[in-house]
Amino acid sequence: MTDVPPPPDPGPSPRRGRLGRAVLLLVTVVVVAAVALGLYLGARPLPQEPAPAPPSPSPTTSATPRPDPLAGLHVVLDPGHNGRNAAATAEVNAPTDDGRGGTKACNTVGTATLSGYPEHAFTWDVAVRTRALLEVAGATVTLTREDDAGVGPCVDERGRSAQEHDGDLLVSLHADGSEDPQVRGYFAIVSEPPLNEAQGEPSRALALAMLKALGAAGFTPSSSYAGALSQRPDLGTLNWAERPVVMLELAQMHNAAEAAVLETEEGRQRYAAAIADGVGRWAEER
Repeated sequence: MTDVPPPPDPGPSPRRGRLGRAVLLLVTVVVVAAVALGLYLGARPLPQEPAPAPPSPSPTTSATPRPDPLAGLHVVLDPGHNGRNAAATAEVNAPTDDGRGGTKACNTVGTATLSGYPEHAFTWDVAVRTRALLEVAGATVTLTREDDAGVGPCVDERGRSAQEHDGDLLVSLHADGSEDPQVRGYFAIVSEPPLNEAQGEPSRALALAMLKALGAAGFTPSSSYAGALSQRPDLGTLNWAERPVVMLELAQMHNAAEAAVLETEEGRQRYAAAIADGVGRWAEER
């Protein structure tokens, strides 16, 4: 048998070559697209889980201010002098026991502003305004005189009024009348030396509470006394008291600037608010 030589290799088919190149191109495109997608996704921030809502604040209980912070407190206010003292010279000049074995005039006329506004009218008006404020806060208030049209009472009666009315404290209201019109400022007076326990530290604490309240209200303290606190042995209103007691000289009536304030209703209301504040400060700290 004669060997027949194999037919010659025709070589790769042109169709198969084109198909291979197409497949390779497709794979390349897919790879590039996948890489690009990965880069894009890597650059984008991942969606975040929504932040949990902050916890609702637990309800807190705040102290509700008492509508009557001075309930149970009995305040005796002593508006200095009286409207008819000037017409009753013999009566007001009659000697009375000053509480230390000496004598003092039953009462005095008081001073006035240079325009004629009298101290007795000022102290009465401030006392009435203060009473209203204290009563709103729950306090019981007694005045040592019923109006501004009478005479007296004498200083010993004024001093005894706190214990006789079963009061807790006595605040005597006055205004000073320095002959020097440049002198200005409020000050407090306490009995020195004290004649009983109430006239000692309790009265000093009351005086300091009043001084702080007047300062907080924007009034000017006197520079005539250290700390705007005067200490005297000769005032019957202070000496006869058996409760914490203070005498307040609220202003200098001959000083034009202070007279301009105390002659107005707004000014007197400011003084009343400061006195009521002083009572509240003392009651809170005692």
